[in-house]
Amino acid sequence: MALAPLRVSPVVVVVANGIAGLAAAAAIAGEHLVVAAVLLQLRTLLDNADGQLARVTGRTSALGRYLDTEVDLVVNAALFVALAYTTSSPVLALVGFVALTVVLSADFDTDVLYRRARGESVVVDPDAASEGRTARALAWIYRLVFGPQDRTLQAFSRRRLERALGDVSDPGLRTRATLAYYDDVTATILANLGLSTQHAILGVCLVLGAPSVYLWLVLAVAALLPLLQLRRERAARRALRA
Repeated sequence: MALAPLRVSPVVVVVANGIAGLAAAAAIAGEHLVVAAVLLQLRTLLDNADGQLARVTGRTSALGRYLDTEVDLVVNAALFVALAYTTSSPVLALVGFVALTVVLSADFDTDVLYRRARGESVVVDPDAASEGRTARALAWIYRLVFGPQDRTLQAFSRRRLERALGDVSDPGLRTRATLAYYDDVTATILANLGLSTQHAILGVCLVLGAPSVYLWLVLAVAALLPLLQLRRERAARRALRA
């Protein structure tokens, strides 16, 4: 990690990636599409670097975790506002923003449940009480904005698993079916539809001068979610019969 010797705070990197993202949104609105594409890739680089820097330097924090998530939301909202302005398609942009939010939430929540099914301890909502007023405020915003959708998606996933398990009571069969349900393929596909991939696809569309194409591609990606859900329910039922 090249930034580690420079003693750069991970929080500073998060702020820098937010600035790059907002600059990309401004460039889209100004129809400087290639500039926007470059700024988006810079933002992706910084977004991936902040977490690595925090782990390498031992400076992980609740402040950084919440700030990173909320910066992503603000930047995504700004990007879709800019896309709405540039493409003159505000309704399509709004639907695209909602679709992207659902895809990113599905990626996050699937990863959490995947790891918990394998016995890992996953802290989704770290305690910010000891980190000052800013961290506590960001934690409150996170719980207000993201808490309901995370609980809804995770509850839906668990209900569908229980439906697939039916009245099976054998612990071994239930464990096998649960692992088949929270499978590697689904987790990997969703991980590869995350924000880095989204910015890369948007960047290509911008370079090609076709920002509206990205809005339709986001909807296509969101349409994969029901198919992935059906696939893993069938996988769980097959595991019960095996």
